[in-house]
Amino acid sequence: MKKYPFRAAQLVLTALFTSFALSSLSACATEELADTLLTNGHIYGYPLASSLAISDGKIVHIGNSNDTAAFMTEHVGSQTRIIDLEGAYVMPGFIDNHNHVFEAAGDIGSDCLLDEAHLLAGYIAELKACGNQDTDSEWLLGYGHELDILLDYQSVDGGEQTPLEILDTLYPDRPVAIMEQTSHSMWVNSIALARAGITAKSTAPQGGKYLKDSQTGKLLGVLLDTAGDELMELAWNAQPNRAKANYQSLINGLDEAAKHGITAIGDGRLYWQRGWYETWQQVAKDNALTARVSLRPWVYPGQDAQKQLAFFKRIQTDDTHELLLVNQVKIYTDGIINNGTARVLSPYVYSPLTDSPLGVDYIPAGELSTWLVKLNNLGFGAHIHAIGDAGVRNGLDAIELMRKQGVTRPYGMTHLEMVADTDIPRFAALKVDADFQVGNHDIATGDHDWAIPYLGKQRAKALLPVQAIWQTGANTTLSSDWNVNDINPLVGISSAIKMPGPLDINSAIDAYTINAAKALGLEKVTGSITLGKFADLAILEGDITKMTPAEIANTQLLMTLLEGEVVFEAQE
Repeated sequence: MKKYPFRAAQLVLTALFTSFALSSLSACATEELADTLLTNGHIYGYPLASSLAISDGKIVHIGNSNDTAAFMTEHVGSQTRIIDLEGAYVMPGFIDNHNHVFEAAGDIGSDCLLDEAHLLAGYIAELKACGNQDTDSEWLLGYGHELDILLDYQSVDGGEQTPLEILDTLYPDRPVAIMEQTSHSMWVNSIALARAGITAKSTAPQGGKYLKDSQTGKLLGVLLDTAGDELMELAWNAQPNRAKANYQSLINGLDEAAKHGITAIGDGRLYWQRGWYETWQQVAKDNALTARVSLRPWVYPGQDAQKQLAFFKRIQTDDTHELLLVNQVKIYTDGIINNGTARVLSPYVYSPLTDSPLGVDYIPAGELSTWLVKLNNLGFGAHIHAIGDAGVRNGLDAIELMRKQGVTRPYGMTHLEMVADTDIPRFAALKVDADFQVGNHDIATGDHDWAIPYLGKQRAKALLPVQAIWQTGANTTLSSDWNVNDINPLVGISSAIKMPGPLDINSAIDAYTINAAKALGLEKVTGSITLGKFADLAILEGDITKMTPAEIANTQLLMTLLEGEVVFEAQE
């Protein structure tokens, strides 16, 4: 037999065909030789176990030292890879139910990064510097401004220029589009507007808004939600070497996920009109996937439904033994709170949208159920963005109609920042997966003061009812929404158990593993360390169930395995 130290060189495992059946701890689930044997470790969920064996990508043995000695006699041979874990902790691979893995680590859109400036004067200084870059693209694309800072332009000393005029002064001859930190608005100049055919008299698309000066009616160069998405789509598709850039962006994102023990991903949104689906297909063809992924093509608001449905029908697949799964779409009910585009039941205290005191609908409430019916006929469930309490209710109402028709496929809702008290029990009753992002300091400490100017103290205090929904028995998941939040699942787990009314450590782990697997329809093949399931594993330096929240967040990931193959390994 071959022995390897824990931090061994990566090895392509021998593929063996084996028939598996679930059985108890220490039982053998194979009659063949094991490809890999992990020894001298600790196994999450199995306090007496110290080893785990893998054959044909699946877990075939979990046992203590005595069990393993017997197992080795019959099922370990000269070609078996033995890894001494040296006391490391084996967990199910993390499942990030909402991750923008494609664009978060990409080059397109990162010509000019403003996220460290935090002042309009800082944005201007960064933008000036970005003009000196050597690039083949006609467009200057950037990321990171905050909308409230941008709209406070009149407070700058001597600054009477609107956001549009600022960009026009800096770049009079080059189209510019800068994405807000949340991705829900674009800051653009006049050339960009002209390329998109947008004037002050233009009607904004469904789910979007063109911000205008309240006195003059002139455009401010700020496009909210779908209005910004449509312009960015134009800019993205105009990029030179788009296919190559798309490919590298995806590889970068997958690498980052593997570095954090993520073995399955719920795609945050597939912009399929930007060539992203073809990129995923090419990466899969090249055997370069390092996670199983549920792709979620975006339902484009206001665009031709039949054209979109025809595309969805063509790409649908629900084979859970393949790494790419395409049986859910991404639908938005609304936007976000600080843009005034989240759909709310009671008017905003303040909103930049003076003509829309209740926010906006991406998909009008009456059309949501129509979409879900047609998608169900094609084999699709839905992962629904909903932030305002009216947006959440509209999504639940549409899903309720599907349940009344006997539809049992997974439906989930994500973000859920505002949920009316009467709607909290509906997640469990309707079997709707509830997905939250909690991976930053303010959320962990219950500090939602940022929302007070928009919602008032009472509604701001009630944001993110994670514990309330969890206690109803609803399937609750945690995710990163990377790169809005830190991609590291350990940061999310740490935050979850620090929150007021905290989840316990095992509940938080479930939310990042088996619960997320259920939301993706993958619970039969992954999400837990179980005989017969794929060996999708995250190996940590220590047992996080016995650590403080700070220690959990700082725990090192040592190795990530997907179907028994090493896709990431920490260096010494």
